Amino acid sequence: MRAAKDLVSLWTTGIKVKVRNDLEESAASKWIVAQLPESFPVSQLEVSPGHSSDGSYVHFHVRDDFSAILTPDNDTGKLAAQLHLDPENCDQDLEREILLAILLCPVVIEFPSLQELISTIRIRAAIVQAARRTSLAFATYEAERPADYWHYDEDRGFVLLPGKSLISALEKATNSGDANKQYTFSCRRASEYLVLLGLAREARNSNAVLYRALHQQAETRALKGREFEQVFVRTIGSSSEPLPIRYFIPGDRTWFRNIDPASAEVTGYEGSWTFYLGSGKFADFWRRDRVFTLETKLACIYHWRNALIRDAAGELQIDENKVDQLIDETCRTPKALEEILHETLRLQSPLGTSGGGCIEPHRERPCLICPETTEVVLPDCEPARE
Repeated sequence: MRAAKDLVSLWTTGIKVKVRNDLEESAASKWIVAQLPESFPVSQLEVSPGHSSDGSYVHFHVRDDFSAILTPDNDTGKLAAQLHLDPENCDQDLEREILLAILLCPVVIEFPSLQELISTIRIRAAIVQAARRTSLAFATYEAERPADYWHYDEDRGFVLLPGKSLISALEKATNSGDANKQYTFSCRRASEYLVLLGLAREARNSNAVLYRALHQQAETRALKGREFEQVFVRTIGSSSEPLPIRYFIPGDRTWFRNIDPASAEVTGYEGSWTFYLGSGKFADFWRRDRVFTLETKLACIYHWRNALIRDAAGELQIDENKVDQLIDETCRTPKALEEILHETLRLQSPLGTSGGGCIEPHRERPCLICPETTEVVLPDCEPARE
């Protein structure tokens, strides 16, 4: 490792962790090194203390030549396999994959403390674990929640019943535990429940004030859509500084746009919200024990155009069974898949413009939640900082 004391780092990749003194600087370095898998050579991690107008920090960066080996073209899909991790069966390996993907970020991610980095990793891991188990029924005009946890109010949406555990309520809504029972969600609302579940699980351990405020908010009214995003998520990357199309961190929330004008007119099929699970896989909320790869996710969205039908009322719908059949056929025909990816595996154009592909230029991350540095400001509660 290289230390460049008192220099402002010129690196534009990796992570910065803010520190207040040499003790915190040493703790941050020791913690990150301790989390690296044995298959990761410590010599490939650059560590550079520095100073800026915001104070002191430590910049962690994977050497460019090794980064290119781990994530060629910034593709994180095979990162776990490259380092012989088993994130699906080992929780520690999942957290390692998350940390490594963050360290390999092509834009700098800043953390106001080491604890905030640790909490971020745990939140993302909780989201991934919950998303793997999620099993729902797709619906856009109706919604159902477990009646022993939630009450529906016309003005306030689904509100948590007093005295009930928010974590248990979110877990049961997204996975009933009954193979014959699935609650109805849109993909956007499902993704919101999983983000909130990850935040609540970590807040229970690291920010009691915020944890109580999350309960109070859930008992008051539901936060949805744009308001939910303003309160609970932030972005990495932007239209002017887009992330590479195959770069994802486990726990990222992302939206794949449907670029076909006809099928995008069907309510609920304008695009698809989901989570990156790691190891090149994305969550499938609707088919129990199934996941997407990036390729099959894009093939699914592409084939919505080829599965348009009219229901008994004459309204356009998507035949999901036909979509599944078309995906299977496409995956058996490399040339057909290549043609679909040529059209879809591109950055989205700005909203309101034509052209572009299905991939967002940014990824959504959960908000920071530690007591002194939380980004969460709940509209119907007292400030969540101690």
